[in-house]
Amino acid sequence: MQAQVSPQAWHFSWQLLQPDKVPEIQYFGASALHIKISRYWSDIPTDQYESLKAQLFTQITRFASGSKIVLTRLCVALASLALSMMPDAWPCAVADMVRLFQAEDSPVDGQGRCLALLELLTVLPEEFQTSRLPQYRKGLVRASLAVECGAVFPLLEQLLQQPSSPSCVRQKVLKCFSSWVQLEVPLQDCEALIQAAFAALQDTELFDSSVEAIVNAISQPDAQRYVNTLLKLIPLVLGLQEQLRQAVQNGDMETSHGICRIAVALGENHSRALLDQVEHWQSFLALVNMIMFCTGIPGHYPVNETTSSLTLTFWYTLQDDILSFEAEKQAVYQQVYRPVYFQLVDVLLHKAQFPSDEEYGFWSSDEKEQFRIYRVDISDTLMYVYEMLGAELLSNLYDKLGRLLTSSEEPYSWQHTEALLYGFQSIAETIDVNYSDVVPGLIGLIPRISISNVQLADTVMFTIGALSEWLADHPVMINSVLPLVLHALGNPELSVSSVSTLKKICRECKYDLPPYAANIVAVSQDVLMKQIHKTSQCMWLMQALGFLLSALQVEEILKNLHSLISPYIQQLEKLAEEIPNPSNKLAIVHILGLLSNLFTTLDVSHHEDDHEGPELRKLPVPQGPNPVVVVLQQVFQLIQKVLSKWLNDAQVVEAVCAIFEKSVKTLLDDFAPMVPQLCEMLGRMYSTIPQASALDLTRQLVHIFAHEPAHFPPIEALFLLVTSVTLTLFQQGPRDHPDIVDSFMQLLAQALKRKPDLFLCERLDVKAVFQCAVLALKFPEAPTVKASCGFFTELLPRCGEVESVGKVVQEDGRMLLVAVLEAIGGQASRSLMDCFADILFALNKHCFSLLSLWIKEALQPPGFPSARLSPEQKDTFSQQILRERVNKRRVKEMVKEFTLLCRGLHGTDYTADY
Repeated sequence: MQAQVSPQAWHFSWQLLQPDKVPEIQYFGASALHIKISRYWSDIPTDQYESLKAQLFTQITRFASGSKIVLTRLCVALASLALSMMPDAWPCAVADMVRLFQAEDSPVDGQGRCLALLELLTVLPEEFQTSRLPQYRKGLVRASLAVECGAVFPLLEQLLQQPSSPSCVRQKVLKCFSSWVQLEVPLQDCEALIQAAFAALQDTELFDSSVEAIVNAISQPDAQRYVNTLLKLIPLVLGLQEQLRQAVQNGDMETSHGICRIAVALGENHSRALLDQVEHWQSFLALVNMIMFCTGIPGHYPVNETTSSLTLTFWYTLQDDILSFEAEKQAVYQQVYRPVYFQLVDVLLHKAQFPSDEEYGFWSSDEKEQFRIYRVDISDTLMYVYEMLGAELLSNLYDKLGRLLTSSEEPYSWQHTEALLYGFQSIAETIDVNYSDVVPGLIGLIPRISISNVQLADTVMFTIGALSEWLADHPVMINSVLPLVLHALGNPELSVSSVSTLKKICRECKYDLPPYAANIVAVSQDVLMKQIHKTSQCMWLMQALGFLLSALQVEEILKNLHSLISPYIQQLEKLAEEIPNPSNKLAIVHILGLLSNLFTTLDVSHHEDDHEGPELRKLPVPQGPNPVVVVLQQVFQLIQKVLSKWLNDAQVVEAVCAIFEKSVKTLLDDFAPMVPQLCEMLGRMYSTIPQASALDLTRQLVHIFAHEPAHFPPIEALFLLVTSVTLTLFQQGPRDHPDIVDSFMQLLAQALKRKPDLFLCERLDVKAVFQCAVLALKFPEAPTVKASCGFFTELLPRCGEVESVGKVVQEDGRMLLVAVLEAIGGQASRSLMDCFADILFALNKHCFSLLSLWIKEALQPPGFPSARLSPEQKDTFSQQILRERVNKRRVKEMVKEFTLLCRGLHGTDYTADY
């Protein structure tokens, strides 16, 4: 890489192209030339343009009968040269290229010259798309190339239609055309070539290149302006139907895929323009039906066909376009297209059907996963189509399912039932079906389904889950489906679907579940003890039980909690006695996880439901201690015992902290009785072995309880303790603990936000905290740097109100500014510049007089913060910053500009997206 960008590359690249070198070395020479021309154009004196151009032409002519990879690189180099010279220094570049290669006096044979010219013409638009030309030049060159089309297309037409053109030349012509149409050439200028490409589809060797060329031509954004040309294309596309049917019959997936791509490209990109041509509605409808054939192409995706998935977005586009018309026109099109969309639903549900069990058994796991994703895409499409078809779609599905399940004539296949239910589930999952009159009937049909296999059982479960909100409004129906769900819990193959469905029912219908609570708890306990489910499903199940118990009376909750948790507590007591080893660690983390997931959702305060109106508050808010607190107090000693043995293990500490963190988040003020003992435990934990999770839990406590006078003393003591332990860690070397530093900075920011009084204590070494945070700004880990910036943006506004903060900023603020300037100068990732801009803004807003002195001093030394800056640029930056005390966005823009100057990236293509 260094050699290629060095000044010597201008000399050695020609030597490497010598005929006695092997192609790999010649390739490196050609590649170096391209890099020099494309990136270092300004190095070339104007008077050498012509000789460079002539040398490249000579080399291309030489390699026309040589190595293809070297020829391509040389063509790319000449293309880059042409783009840099157009339009002024080389006005008719493309016409010149054509003329030079058609010259008869060349030593290379006609076909070699022709292929070399086509290669050059193909890479020219590609090089333009990826070139590093400045924006204003891009516009000029694009306009120039559009004019030059006139020199290219007649040549391509002639070569494609000449009977004597060999296949390799015609292939190259199609690729060249494909490349040029991406320059947004007017579609009418491409008409003759598109027609020639349609004719070439009959030639198997040219099929792929023809498809690519046609699709690129039709898909360019500008094409919709040429409606007459688009209308001429419809019969050409419809003319491919026989070839498509033959391909499907012969199992020729490549051909059917290619033809489908063409039909979809025309339909998807131009449905609005073509629908507008009302008098041509029949030909467009014929195109839509052709795409419908592609959607319903025979065979199972992705094993026997890969085409149907290409068509799905077309149906979205068509529907959007129809629904965007004014009422009168929309009504006409609805009449034409509603039947089409009902047919689409049938086709999609047919495509979503599973193959026979025997066939499915032979599929690879990759094929099964692709089929799963394909079904999700179908599900999304059905949900979208509901907007067009409305409630009639649900009635339609319900009637079909009813007929299927009640018909005595023919035995139905489980696949058919499953697909219809899947359609229902797709819609019910996201669309409010509470007002649908067919859901009661569906709930009544579900128990009639004879469930003979896992896929069907899964879909039955997910359908019940999708109807959980409906069940909350119609609680009498719960009893029809709950037994099915509880029965399925015992089957490990239905683990995900049964547990997630139970969780949805417990969440949505909790106030109607008390009559069933004992049964649900008993079944859940049984499956948990038998270890039927994997860890994550066990956690979901605990969350489900948390929702369920929340709606019971306090005594009932405590009774159920006792029976539910006791076996785990006994297990945990036993584990706490054992010597730590990997297997008992897994068991401990599992049990602690079950408890925290239960406490995440066990909430007797009803504060979630307040917004849903008083009628839902069926229970008075219980008096006395919260059940979760009662349980936590009972197991507190045991948890401490576990901790004492596992303090070294981040995972166990994290699992312990998670129990309290989830409980604090759910219980809020109800957690108050636990605050003193938890603060004490956290202090002991953190003093022994500092861990980020302990700091995160401390932050939660500060957030919720620090402003309450009763809890301030234990929280203040904990805050001071973790701060002093962390400061000691900084003295020993914090680089190995970016996570702890990150959490510590977040804790400090939270303390300043919620309770700045924590910084008033004399025992808090504010100066050391400040210096550690400056150190943290220099960490390589982005989250840690972000958290440190967050701390400073909370700290600086407190300069006036907290004396110790004001004093430290006065003494050490310059050190902070230098660190920020170093980061902007190139020490930190560009993605973090907004965070550093926030610090500058806060300094300017709250410490203006200090900043105006510091920034001039700090930027004084030459080469700081970057050797690329001139004194004028530094001066401009400091003046801009000092002037802007109101608009934070402006400061962010200034910092972005300045960091690009510091990094030498200003005005380069690297910054285009920045």
